[in-house]
Amino acid sequence: MELNRRQALGALAAAALLPTRAAFAQQRTLIVPTLGGVWEQFWRDKIAPEFTKLSGANVTLDVGNGRVFGANLRAAGPQKPPYSIVMTNEVFSEGLRKEGFFEQLDLSKLPNYNSTYQVARNTGGYGVVVCYSPVGIGYRTDMVQTPPKRWHDLWENPEFRNRIGLYNFANSAGKMELLLASRLFGKDQYDVDAGFKALADLGQVIQVDFNLSTALASGEIVVAPFDFAEIARLKKQGLPVDYVVPEEGVMAFDQTLNILANGPEKELSYQYANFLLSPEAQELLMRGFYVSPTNTAVKAPNELAYEVPISGDRMSEILQWDWAFVNEHQNELSERWASTVG
Repeated sequence: MELNRRQALGALAAAALLPTRAAFAQQRTLIVPTLGGVWEQFWRDKIAPEFTKLSGANVTLDVGNGRVFGANLRAAGPQKPPYSIVMTNEVFSEGLRKEGFFEQLDLSKLPNYNSTYQVARNTGGYGVVVCYSPVGIGYRTDMVQTPPKRWHDLWENPEFRNRIGLYNFANSAGKMELLLASRLFGKDQYDVDAGFKALADLGQVIQVDFNLSTALASGEIVVAPFDFAEIARLKKQGLPVDYVVPEEGVMAFDQTLNILANGPEKELSYQYANFLLSPEAQELLMRGFYVSPTNTAVKAPNELAYEVPISGDRMSEILQWDWAFVNEHQNELSERWASTVG
């Protein structure tokens, strides 16, 4: 009887500890930088609740963009960063990586890494691309008689003259436009003399930092590099638009995931990273934003074939860029863009 009494008391004591442990788990918080607008809302509605369900931890969102996240990290310094994890365009990730903010990924804590495409791993082991937003050529079907088929058509089709839209150099897509032109008309992506000459040969162009949709909708431009998902959304709204996957390959906005070397909640950040690479999270992102998932187990179904044209074997059509070269020559290239392209 004494033994049973002790067992009962022990069980009661253990039970009394359970709420404390659960409360402790709920107190763990991961600060997650994210883009604003629909991305922020999606993270609040879908990603954060699913991760909380998985880990028992809270998620606090810090809304901004790659430039803002980089400024926040540099203000705090590599030893005391405000985040544990950062997902942003590789052009921003590369610079921060070189400054010592990120650690080489511990792949033993990222089992889903092994299921990603090789194209998503070109960071020397310091990051992994969670998803891509491929960029091809979008155009007005009612204002163009000969639809484009390749990037070269921007230069060769006289219908497009003075009616072309471009992202400006501040946007990572603007940098890709320069490297693409260098590749198309020069020896390689590093032949920026040929690239700038080609961009100048386009004539007058409409440049934006972020949103080309307004100019396309108004007819101010008839063709431009466009995120396929954006064209799909415009088409669903009734605008007479379409896109092509260029023969030479596609540019793409990447979302590279990085772990801060000295960030708080390191183990939680790896849990979160592994979750974002999981088939479940990748499926959510693909259906929410029409992005191309990087987990090989997730491919666009037939009903999303138009919204997500780059998937599966077609992931190899995503062109790769040397962001270290761009960052090293950032000021010079920016000045040349201003004087050459406008």
